[in-house]
This record gives sequence, structure tokens and C-alpha cells, in this order.
Amino acid sequence: MGDPDAIRLWQRSLCEGLGLHGRILISRHGINGTVGGPIDKVKKYVRVTRSYPAFKSMEFKWSDGGKDDFPDLQIKVRDEIVTFGVPDEIVVDENGVVGGGIHLKPEEVNELVAKRDDVVFFDGRNAFEAKIGKFRDAIVPQTETTRDFIAELESGKYDDIKDKPIITYCTGGIRCEVLSVIMKNRGFKEVYQIEGGIVRYGETFRDRGLWEGSLYVFDARLNLEFSPSASVIGECDYCQSPTNQFHNCELSDCRKRILLCTPCFEQHPTPRCSHHNNSLV
Repeated sequence: MGDPDAIRLWQRSLCEGLGLHGRILISRHGINGTVGGPIDKVKKYVRVTRSYPAFKSMEFKWSDGGKDDFPDLQIKVRDEIVTFGVPDEIVVDENGVVGGGIHLKPEEVNELVAKRDDVVFFDGRNAFEAKIGKFRDAIVPQTETTRDFIAELESGKYDDIKDKPIITYCTGGIRCEVLSVIMKNRGFKEVYQIEGGIVRYGETFRDRGLWEGSLYVFDARLNLEFSPSASVIGECDYCQSPTNQFHNCELSDCRKRILLCTPCFEQHPTPRCSHHNNSLV
């Protein structure tokens, strides 16, 4: 890819000219982000971005939302698009990340699970995201940030699955491009990843497949469902009632999310997470 700083300036100019908000990360490995605004403006953003030769085959995913789901426009250059803390392990060529897992289309995910009884789903997101939605019987590593994955994978706690078929998954598929390489480098022999991530799987099967619950998203919506009949697997942090509604800890310097049912949120409209409040009643 070209100069990341030059691409940052180009993307900022493009988004500002179209009146879009969102968050875009750029590195020498590529680009990843989400933007929101009027549909005609977003479509123009897609057309112009794909006009850049390195991005001509870029995959875009769509969901309901808009500019107001984002507080502003943030475009940043990072050493890694997904910050696992091992940039030197990742090599990217014209075809994408080198040495990653085998890509599975949503239909192929179900076929593999039907054919083999030892398939393991491995969540590639931060652990709190899985509280409201995950693949059935998935392993959810205890990670607060992406950097925690390296210590988790090297801890030995997953050594018993290194010879099993592992399907890694994440929101849109980008994180697993990198995670699958990292896992293979640490002895996991048969690693797969879902093409297009949870989003593409959910669009394909809605709530008739192996996905359960809601999908956490990093904007003002905080979650989305693939159908009106989506199951609710989350539990209120205060009363343990079923809920899929995340709220921010009221402390501005805290980035933790709190799961609250509607009655508890009405009773505690400025909630604090358990780290800052020893009394959750």
C-alpha cells in the first residue's frame, strides 16, 4: 500500500467533503473503518475509495445507521490496523494477509460443523462483546484489549485444541485475518476464518444458524440484531435479568461497558461499572 499518511489526508478530505462521520484506521498493512451518513454520500465514498488501485477489491459491509451514530470523524495511522502488538509477524501482499487461516463462506462454516464433531469456534473479539452474542459453544478468551490475545494464546490454556479445526471469528473479518496468522505461528494447526466475519454470517442466516444473540458494534448503536427474533443471551449486571443493552460507565475516563436492563437503567441513569462501584444494587 502507499504512504499511510498520504492516504489519511486523502480519506479525511473525502469524508469531510461528503459530510461523513466515523472512524478509520490506516497502516502499512491496509485500511479498516466504519463511516456513516446519507446513503448517496456513503455510496459515493465507496466508489471513490475503490478508485484507488490498492483498494479496488475492497469489501464493504452495510448496516442500518447514519452519521449521528458517530460523534465525529477520526482517521488515524497506526503500526497495526488491529493492535495485537506483533506488527513484524504480519506480512501483506496484493492478495491480503499472508499465511492466514482458510477462508470459509457462511455456508461452508455450517458444512464444516455438520461434517466434523470436533470443530471449535474461537472468539477473536474483546471478551465483553461476547456477553450479548457469540457462536454456539464458542471459546471466549478473557481479553480486555486486543493486546491481551498474545498472553492468552501463549498461556497454555488452549493447548488441548491445537490439533482441532478452529474457526476464528470477529465482527467483520479483519481482526481474524491477523489473529489466524498469530494462532498458526503458535502451533494451532488447522485454523479457519469466516469470510466477512459475523456480519456476513448474520446476513446470510439471520437467526437460523449457529450464531446466538446480538452483535456488539463500536458506535452509538452499541448492538444490532440480524432479525426481530434474535435471542437475548446477555444478563443485566445489576439484577441478572435478560438484556442486550450496553451503557457506558458514567466516568468519562472509563471505557468499560455495562449491561443493564431497562428497569435498572431507569433506576440508575448514570451507572458506574463494577470497577468503580462496589455496590451494584
